[in-house]
Amino acid sequence: MPGPRAFFLADETATIALGAALARLAGPRVVFALNGPLGAGKTCLARGLIEALQPVDAEEVVSPTFTLVQTYPTAAGAVWHFDLYRLKHPDEVLELGLEDALAEGIAVIEWPERLGPWLPRNRIDVTLAQDGTGRHATVTGHGKLADAVAAWQPRLPETSGAT
Repeated sequence: MPGPRAFFLADETATIALGAALARLAGPRVVFALNGPLGAGKTCLARGLIEALQPVDAEEVVSPTFTLVQTYPTAAGAVWHFDLYRLKHPDEVLELGLEDALAEGIAVIEWPERLGPWLPRNRIDVTLAQDGTGRHATVTGHGKLADAVAAWQPRLPETSGAT
């Protein structure tokens, strides 16, 4: 299996740029699992990814912390943005439309560890961790997406440096 891709993201702009670069990997049935503690930049990265896919309406991309899921129609297909922080049991995600998102859409999932057995095998993990004023990001492809991540050539600002 190809190894992870690592990046240092100096600021919010660099985090958004990584999200936009990840959008090149998006398509039906692609899952982005965003990992990291509170404040690590998961929603910021999701915003960059979703906005790069050009949502049909001009609705601002925000964390669906209270609604748990938000959908955005885009040129690449429907994006399902899940924030599972408040999920109490993995089966609750089925009530949010996870099966539809996995079958037809692009899923961006914050707090994917809360999916338990519902976490798809084929996915792209993005792990974010604070480091001083910036953050480290690691991108890893699993299953059928491992080779796509290995071949991916992100275009990031110089301050985002790949490591």
